[in-house]
Amino acid sequence: MSLALPPEALRFRDEVRAFLDEHLSADLRRGAALTSGVFAEPDIARPWQAILETRGWLVYHWPVAAGGPGWSRVQRWIFEKECAEAGAPALPGMGLKLVGPVLYSFGDDAQKADYLPRLRSGEDFWAQGFSEPGSGSDLASLRTRAVRDGDDYLVTGQKIWTTQAHHANRLFALVRTNPEAKPQAGISFLLIDMASPGVTVRPILSASGDHELNEVFLDAVRVPVANRIGEEGQGWTIAKFLLENERGGSSFGPGLVADLRRLLDATGPLKGELATRAIRLSLDARALETTELRTAIELDAGAPPTPRSLITKLVASEIRQGIDELAVDAFGPAGLQLPAERPFYGPGMPAPIGPQAAQPAAARYLNSRAWTIFGGTSEIQLTLIAKAAVGL
Repeated sequence: MSLALPPEALRFRDEVRAFLDEHLSADLRRGAALTSGVFAEPDIARPWQAILETRGWLVYHWPVAAGGPGWSRVQRWIFEKECAEAGAPALPGMGLKLVGPVLYSFGDDAQKADYLPRLRSGEDFWAQGFSEPGSGSDLASLRTRAVRDGDDYLVTGQKIWTTQAHHANRLFALVRTNPEAKPQAGISFLLIDMASPGVTVRPILSASGDHELNEVFLDAVRVPVANRIGEEGQGWTIAKFLLENERGGSSFGPGLVADLRRLLDATGPLKGELATRAIRLSLDARALETTELRTAIELDAGAPPTPRSLITKLVASEIRQGIDELAVDAFGPAGLQLPAERPFYGPGMPAPIGPQAAQPAAARYLNSRAWTIFGGTSEIQLTLIAKAAVGL
């Protein structure tokens, strides 16, 4: 198989590069470079989202029928690579990449007309209400209850590790509507207004001091039945569809390659064991990038999905952690600074010790510990790989 991009793909790449050169401002690049969490904060994400929406490229992974550009998988890979190389902000994916495809795939016409335009405009900011205390990897054991009350459900329970819920005005959640059914069969998928009485959001500060995660408490929250996606009891099927998008909906390699390049630009030439680690990480990241391109080419040609796609998130998590470990070590004492102020690009941030790229290094190192947990733990990924690829 040839991995060389054909002329039409190269023309598309040049079009994307020209767009990024013109529209990705220095402030947005700086904000992205100094973001210590997984996703950009709203003050960085919303302006970039509006720019992409104006160009028609915000929902680049959506089909034409849902309002997307209908790009091939190779075009999506090119777009993600060029955005990574240019240093574009990582937009929160809970709306655009998770609940958006759920809405256009499972929602009724009224739900699509109501929610999809507001998602794209940025009027609605979504959070994901799946994990609960005691129900993370074993999601089917969730206990949040939704009891039918006329045209509403009364929802009571607790969600945890809810990314950016403190910014969100909407929550999509898995709830148990039938406690008598088998665990998977009794789950439904609801859309919840975060301004509803009974919704309480409490922050969870990470070890780095970042506020990205939250607990969400639901105390007899009234949710219209019209806000249920699909049929009652169909939530598990919808959740599996959504989790496939979370684990494999984007390419990881281009971002890792670009991040390592920027790190080495900031540190200068490394020596000895640090240089060896950097070379290994570069080889691993480029191998992952090439594997993702190969997979995109195969899928565009009509080949069925292979177990190879299950490996990408697992490998990407290890490379991500390796890059952040290298940054802390390569920057030396400057890589250990951990100011309490956030965001790192904000006006209240103290002057950095050493190069500016060193200032968020410790926070990123601590935050990247979660890469082998969220979106399916590495242990879960290994189990899936063992079943699908090895037949165990």
